[in-house]
Parts: sequence; C-alpha cells; structure tokens
Amino acid sequence: MATINETKVQQIITALKKINYGSVLITIHDGEITQLDSTEKSRFSKTKPVKS
Repeated sequence: MATINETKVQQIITALKKINYGSVLITIHDGEITQLDSTEKSRFSKTKPVKS
C-alpha cells in the first residue's frame, strides 16, 4: 500500500480542484507516491461557418 502523508493528500486535492476537464495521474514506486501529473483539457464549442 502507498505511503500517504498530509502534504501528498493536499497536493492531490489541489490538483483535483483546479481541473475542469482532464486527468490526474498518481505514480507509485516501491509503495510510495512519487509523482503527480495533471493534464488540463480545453474544450471549444463547435461553430458553424457564417454564410455570405
């Protein structure tokens, strides 16, 4: 089981609060959380071309 301390938990919570669309990846090595990656997705609405 991964070793979890309060600092790591707070960083995970912060990453989750900041993101609207995307992913948060937690990397574990030898039973300890070693890395936290956050990927934000930007979504754009599809617009129709204006006919002249």
